[in-house]
Amino acid sequence: MSAHDPSDSGAAARGAEQSPPPARQVLSDSVYENITAMIMDHEIAPGARVGIETLSRTLDVSPTPVREALARLESDGLVVKRSLSGYRATELLTRQGVEELFEMRLLLEPRAAALAALNADESQLDNIEKILEAMQSHPGPVGPYASYRDFAALDQSFHEAITQAAHRPLLADAVERLHSHLHIFRLSSVPGAGEPTLAEHDRVVRSILRRSADRAAKAMAEHLTRSLERQLGHFEET
Repeated sequence: MSAHDPSDSGAAARGAEQSPPPARQVLSDSVYENITAMIMDHEIAPGARVGIETLSRTLDVSPTPVREALARLESDGLVVKRSLSGYRATELLTRQGVEELFEMRLLLEPRAAALAALNADESQLDNIEKILEAMQSHPGPVGPYASYRDFAALDQSFHEAITQAAHRPLLADAVERLHSHLHIFRLSSVPGAGEPTLAEHDRVVRSILRRSADRAAKAMAEHLTRSLERQLGHFEET
């Protein structure tokens, strides 16, 4: 019997890391994305019942991945599960709801940016920069959800990466639980919001890279305030 070569296990581990995700996971993710788009684009109206069997027929899949997707969407705050009546799409934020959401963000995220400037390690700084660079190659929030999904996901990743870099797990968890990007983007796209958003993000990043806690907090507060103004302006227009 030949001796065991340690490199064999290393090669196996690398092979496992590089292997594609299982087909079931791919299907589950695809169903999740499809239902998310239906909710974001109001194909499933706010407050409407979300039927598992109906979605199974529409998407031509079994009920299992639909149930898995709805469980994820419940944690995202896009559907709610009620006893006896099943799942329903959550209602849209009102103007007051938007103001309260940003009130919470203004309490949490400037502090997170300040702590990120002090505590972020080099890999976290690199990651924040990479997310900002990736956002610059994607269109902003105009048209159906599919057209700006990547921008919205990167926008959320940008804010969450900053809170992770603060090295305050409870703070990061609080920001993530708001699911603010899904709720805001679901209201309706705000034409022209992409360019100012990127410019404001850039100021946040430069402040964090300079390790300036005060500037980072100020830049984040300015970004959130202007974002709120854009949303409220859209409410007035509609």
